[in-house]
Amino acid sequence: MAAEETITASDLMSRNYDTAQSNPEIHYIPGNLKDARDAIFPYFWGTDGWSSKLHMENVKGPANYASLIGSIACLLKNPNLCVDTYSQRSNELELKAITALANLVFYHTDNPWGVFTMGGTISNMYGGKIGIEKIHPDAMKKGLQGIKMAGIVSEAAHYSNETLAGWLGLGTDNLHSIPTDSSCSMNLNLLDEKIENLYNEKIYIPFVIATFGSTDAFGIDDIAAIRKIIEDKSSKHNMPVPQLHVDAAAGWSLCFLNEYNIEQNEFALSHDVISVVERLRQFSMGIQHADSITLDFHKMGWGHYPSSAFIVYNRDDLKYLFRTMEQIPYFSEADYRHDPAMFTLETSRPGIGPYSVMASLNGIGLKGYQILVAHSLEMTSLLRKKLSNLEYCKVLNEGCMGPSVVFWVLPKGRDAEQIYNKLINNELSEKEYTRYFGEIQRLFEKRKNSIDPAIDASLSFTTSMGYNPMGISIPAWKGVFFNPKTDENVVKQIIKSIEEL
Repeated sequence: MAAEETITASDLMSRNYDTAQSNPEIHYIPGNLKDARDAIFPYFWGTDGWSSKLHMENVKGPANYASLIGSIACLLKNPNLCVDTYSQRSNELELKAITALANLVFYHTDNPWGVFTMGGTISNMYGGKIGIEKIHPDAMKKGLQGIKMAGIVSEAAHYSNETLAGWLGLGTDNLHSIPTDSSCSMNLNLLDEKIENLYNEKIYIPFVIATFGSTDAFGIDDIAAIRKIIEDKSSKHNMPVPQLHVDAAAGWSLCFLNEYNIEQNEFALSHDVISVVERLRQFSMGIQHADSITLDFHKMGWGHYPSSAFIVYNRDDLKYLFRTMEQIPYFSEADYRHDPAMFTLETSRPGIGPYSVMASLNGIGLKGYQILVAHSLEMTSLLRKKLSNLEYCKVLNEGCMGPSVVFWVLPKGRDAEQIYNKLINNELSEKEYTRYFGEIQRLFEKRKNSIDPAIDASLSFTTSMGYNPMGISIPAWKGVFFNPKTDENVVKQIIKSIEEL
């Protein structure tokens, strides 16, 4: 593990996929453990564990050591979480982990249930599938049968929502993206209008997927307000209420700060971060209005892959996915109260998720996670402040609450704030904003090619940060504070590297 700490964020690992495909190298005669080691270790050492504090590219960070202990324990037992006959107390641990996470994000609920899946896309798919089954109970058996349906997400939502729309048979053309405001939060007036139009056309809406922490700007939707809109509109048109699912894969861990005592302010958080925590509390409490949620513990829980969880507020919602005993004769002992094979997409499911979660939650603790999340918010605030002092830079997600900073860097002499205001007020021609966008990307590439990998953070670039005024996708530099070791010195060096461009 000490060697992992020496890998810089900019070290390029050589890859040769053609050689890998042409030399599969299966030994003909039995080997030994040394042969097993030699077969994989070149690839192991050629894989970055993202331990460097200079990694700021995306919503990915290093896995914590408590999670490592849990994951090793899981691998030694190798449980299959389909039924407790195959996993015994590991199935019990999954229920314990799901309940702990449900109480955190729903702020206590009496009857939750859920499962760990292979990733956020699959967890979101569970939410969408329940919504379809609520609208059309025979869909699992007979398909959609031509019933007109449409799903709703925001323009800042993860692209995987198109995946689930396609794989569930809804069709990507029937997934409607609602534009956001400048804080990458779903525009509620446009949501209201879209639902009204769909219902007027007699189109059912099986699900609305809200976002709690978009991948780039970390936009958060007003879940409580969305709940009111979908219930009011459904009542008005005598239509079934859509499943309100929340994609909190990236943002769920902000809920650790729900119980932070702002008055005592034990961690001496800055005024700016205290203000963010107060706003976060309001939005995170809205999760109680959701029917189901996705959270990825392998993101800002700093756990091991795969540790994505799908959780329903009320376990009765899982009845829409139930199989009959006739369909699973080899699981004749299965009981719907504790055997997920009765409703899961997968039959074989690894136990890494619950082992990683419970080891981490108890090894780090509530206060430990509060410290980690608060630190990321402090560093985010610091970088935003320093960028705002540069006339040729513009922070694009000032109104967002989370560990991401999306921003512009223009050539010195440009007034980035003025250019941005002209863009969102439709005062720039396509030729003008295209030229500015090109300058922003060229400067990013220039910095990327000239940084010192020993001291300069590795940032990333997005072609669309989630807010699209007049339908224009806004590109941006991006820095994400997911690594707890990323500190003030890293931020200062980012500013220095920008000033030297």
